[in-house]
Amino acid sequence: MRVIAGKARSLPLKTIEGIDTRPTTDRIKETIFNILQIDIAGCKFLDLFSGSGSIGIEALSRGASKAYFVESNRKAVACIRENLEFTKLIDSASIMECDSMTAINKLAGQELFDIVYMDPPYNLDHEKNVLQALQNSNIIDNYTLIVIEASLHTDFSYLDELGYELVKEKKYKTNKHIFAHKK
Repeated sequence: MRVIAGKARSLPLKTIEGIDTRPTTDRIKETIFNILQIDIAGCKFLDLFSGSGSIGIEALSRGASKAYFVESNRKAVACIRENLEFTKLIDSASIMECDSMTAINKLAGQELFDIVYMDPPYNLDHEKNVLQALQNSNIIDNYTLIVIEASLHTDFSYLDELGYELVKEKKYKTNKHIFAHKK
């Protein structure tokens, strides 16, 4: 796994051992950032369920002004910190060692994010819970783009009911990305 483009281009990133995280492949990461490319420069990026931090690091490398990394696994947090230091992007990063719901509450009134990216464990409905928490939070607005990585079978038919609009859906062999924003 590596940084695809930007200031830290081609630098390798570490991941934690085991099955607790599923690092996004370089190919899928490149696809995501090709879609996001015009929105990245100068944005404030929230990376929920960060894992190794590769998505937020890619955003910083490509010109995001600030990225928040939210991860509850202590080993993954250490990996994120190590990757940020190695890529020399640590000064534009904030690492929060907590679950996503706690982070949303802690960030209230402090930041307004341009892009929220989440890659929660599959098939546990974390996506819906986070979207419900974000619904009334002041860390997003109608212009915030929310990107969700999920299994192919994850149902997002509730988006409209929660006040979100589906902007785009990109499917791969085993997973998909949903792009949405508040109505």
